[in-house]
Amino acid sequence: MATLHIEHPITDFTTWSTAFERFADARRNAGVLEQRVLRPIDDGHFVMVQLDFDSIDAAVAFKEFLTTIVWTNPDNAPGLAGSPRALVADRPTSGA
Repeated sequence: MATLHIEHPITDFTTWSTAFERFADARRNAGVLEQRVLRPIDDGHFVMVQLDFDSIDAAVAFKEFLTTIVWTNPDNAPGLAGSPRALVADRPTSGA
């Protein structure tokens, strides 16, 4: 299991959330198993997203899609207020 962890500043949550939902099919088609949207309790202009995948390759491929297709076009990501940070993480197995 791999998780794509994304965090970035936003202009406002409603704008960002509307844009995020437009890509629900893309997430599903990319193999997202579960998603979590988190917001810091002390910063309404920041968001964190965690997307779970079956494999590291799938998470890396979706990160590439976001980096090259979504985040490079302001029409695709109108709520962004800065550069996203995206990391692919793997869950360590017992004893690792």
